[in-house]
Amino acid sequence: MQSLSLYLPAGLAIVFALGFCGLFVLMAVGIGPKHVTAVKSAPFECGSEPIGSPRGRYSVKFYQVAILFLVFDIETAFMYPWALMYQSLSTSGQGVSAFGFVEMMLFVSVLVVALAYVWRKKAIGWD
Repeated sequence: MQSLSLYLPAGLAIVFALGFCGLFVLMAVGIGPKHVTAVKSAPFECGSEPIGSPRGRYSVKFYQVAILFLVFDIETAFMYPWALMYQSLSTSGQGVSAFGFVEMMLFVSVLVVALAYVWRKKAIGWD
């Protein structure tokens, strides 16, 4: 039961945050202006009239860049826990060995080879 009491402050903070969010949403709906006009309902895009249909097709290159960004961005999600656990990756049990460092260098080298490949194939270059 004592371990649950450690989570009480975080739980209360979450409950209060959700309560404030709900309160402000209800206040905006209840108190906010409700004058709907044709000008307010018209589509607006960066200060200029929209050109073409919003349901137009995107180039495949857009999706390639988006996926490549995710792949190379996820590497930071793997590097952070590695950095936190770097000392405990030692194979000898005490101090820091080369195992943890070599492990991450292999991971980074695979990513560098992948980056070189997509760069060579011009998957991330803009025309």
